[in-house]
Amino acid sequence: MFACCCFAMSSQEVIVDSVRIHFRQGYSVLDTAKFGNDVALKRIADSLRMRNTDTILQLRKVEVTGAASPEGSIPLNKRLSNKRANVLFKYMSKYRELPDSLMNFRFLGRDWTGLLAAVKADPNVPNRDEVIPLLEQIIEVNAQGSEEENKMFTQLQKMHGGKPYMYMYTYLFPPLRTSQLKLWYEKVYNPIGVTKIRVPLIFHAEPELVSLDQVAMPELEPTMKCFCKPFYMDVRTNMLYDALLVPNVGVEFYLGKGWSAMAGGMYAWWKTDRHHDYWRIYGGDIQLRKYFGKAAAEKPLTGHHLGVYAQCYTYDFELGGKGVMGGKPRGDLWDKCSWGVGLEYGYSLPIKRRLNIDFGIGFGYFGGEYQEYLPMDNCYVWQATKNRNYFGPTKVEVSLVYLIGCGNINRQKGGKQW
Repeated sequence: MFACCCFAMSSQEVIVDSVRIHFRQGYSVLDTAKFGNDVALKRIADSLRMRNTDTILQLRKVEVTGAASPEGSIPLNKRLSNKRANVLFKYMSKYRELPDSLMNFRFLGRDWTGLLAAVKADPNVPNRDEVIPLLEQIIEVNAQGSEEENKMFTQLQKMHGGKPYMYMYTYLFPPLRTSQLKLWYEKVYNPIGVTKIRVPLIFHAEPELVSLDQVAMPELEPTMKCFCKPFYMDVRTNMLYDALLVPNVGVEFYLGKGWSAMAGGMYAWWKTDRHHDYWRIYGGDIQLRKYFGKAAAEKPLTGHHLGVYAQCYTYDFELGGKGVMGGKPRGDLWDKCSWGVGLEYGYSLPIKRRLNIDFGIGFGYFGGEYQEYLPMDNCYVWQATKNRNYFGPTKVEVSLVYLIGCGNINRQKGGKQW
């Protein structure tokens, strides 16, 4: 359920958008497919994109109010509500960056008032005539801060062998597991505007708000950033290779539903002929990844990931002794190429607003022809041609990752920005 209203505050017109977002019991993952969350979230996205030509809507405050159904403990529900608030703040950051000063979180505790309203509206609640007075007593002692609340809750659970409680637990508790999201906008005159666009809003008003049939929607707002569609990619460098004087770069694109595609390359061509020092390698790899886990559900390109990859490299290593050269001498890239395939596991850890550290290790096969040689009298004398067939670790990654794209930012705990 959601509402839109406006009222006067210090001679300024203020518009309030309010929606309720439902969560599964014990979870903070945002599920857009249930409880009408898709409609509510679309409403908020539209609100954050509001534009007008004769007025400016400046976002003044964002508040997430958490409540809980009666069965959980207060400390547990408070932590859970705080996590849900962080999820909602991250969702809104896709459409507009929110300063810390705008974000607020409140926890109301057990939603006895909501449960009482639900019982009064449902004639099928067993022994409803006895449940209603008991809930009214619980609300009264709860308002007084009395410790009798838990005792009376136990009484409610045991009433008539638990039949009323089990009915409420099954049918009335789920809608109480919500977070209410409110956004306050101040309507400011825009002197450059000429035409007003009116879009009707039909919402169910919250009890404390006055609903409106229409509200002016801004279409142009110089003081706000333009809306852009969420887009996620990153550019990275493996710091382990950098430490070995092998410059490298990679890019990763988010495909949706936890999947991403990545490609990278490296190139080092160092040599000192006088000392017979050669440190040469070039090539690249491609990879398909699947992100999973709690962090991945809250933000793309973050958290645990599994992937499958393919590699292709050529190399020439010799430091004053026996040298090893990949492939055939004087051949083209494919004659010199050694290749490999494998599976990788890793974790991408947020460290700053647009920076991650990506840890990973891959196991698989690496093979191809290579030559052994010795430097003699300013020449390089061939010794043997061999084939490599190696199974084991073939990839190690500690990459510095820079996040690119609209909405592709990290937040600190509590919904704050770095």
